[in-house]
Amino acid sequence: MKKKDKQPKQREELDMETTFADMNVDGFSWYDPSKKKNGGKSQGKIYLTREEKWAMFKAGASVLWPFILGVVGLGVVLYLIMALWMG
Repeated sequence: MKKKDKQPKQREELDMETTFADMNVDGFSWYDPSKKKNGGKSQGKIYLTREEKWAMFKAGASVLWPFILGVVGLGVVLYLIMALWMG
């Protein structure tokens, strides 16, 4: 095998411009008021299709149903325990 084959592939250059959260916060030592983008306003309205809205609803419901059923089940168990204890 050649030496080139053993060397790990170099990563592509990292994108240092894209941010997910604005870290330019007043009070920090690196705060720069000239770097404020859009004056703190949102980027704009997001338009979703009916299918995308329905997919979001189904995903949320699939996460919440186990919690809701657990709360209802716990309520039933507590009711049965109290009914047997008091009865």
